[in-house]
Amino acid sequence: MSSTLEHLNNPPADPAHPTPRFTPASWFLLLSFIVFGAVIAVALARQTQEQPTTGQAPDFTFTTFDGQTAALSDLRGKVVVVNFWASWCGPCVDEAPELQAAWEQYQARGDVVFLGIAYADNGVRSMEFLERHGITYLNAPDLGTRISAQYAIRGVPETFIVAPDGNVAQFIYAGVTHAQLSAFIDPLLPDSPSEETSS
Repeated sequence: MSSTLEHLNNPPADPAHPTPRFTPASWFLLLSFIVFGAVIAVALARQTQEQPTTGQAPDFTFTTFDGQTAALSDLRGKVVVVNFWASWCGPCVDEAPELQAAWEQYQARGDVVFLGIAYADNGVRSMEFLERHGITYLNAPDLGTRISAQYAIRGVPETFIVAPDGNVAQFIYAGVTHAQLSAFIDPLLPDSPSEETSS
């Protein structure tokens, strides 16, 4: 009787229908599918998330490539140009000299800040990009893409111009030019650069 129960509890292996067994390769494949699914889910969630094109700009803390740490809210009272870019992005190469030229126009005023956020980029390549294009304004890596997630970035380049009161004044979903930046920034300033230099 005991042998019959043992037989029912432990039936003999059927060579034609082997018991499925998870190998390390199987576990790796399963894990890969889970990770891929999670990435797709995050991407879809980001696509449906609205970008902050009006209202209060999401606050975030950043640490620049040269080690300065600050928050967007620390810059309240100034116009802040937040530009999301990457070294692997073709349009970012085109807009780099435009951004730098605009920064040089406003740098001496003290009430305009340019802040580049390197999106999904390698730190070494980011630094090479900044050096190659002579970028001198603040730039920081987006570690874990947490900043770009707050702004629901759909690609690069994307630029948000934040008014002195902390609200998003302008959103540009494309590369920008020096002329465009001036047209967006000037109305947010207490006086135009031309008036300041002529007085």
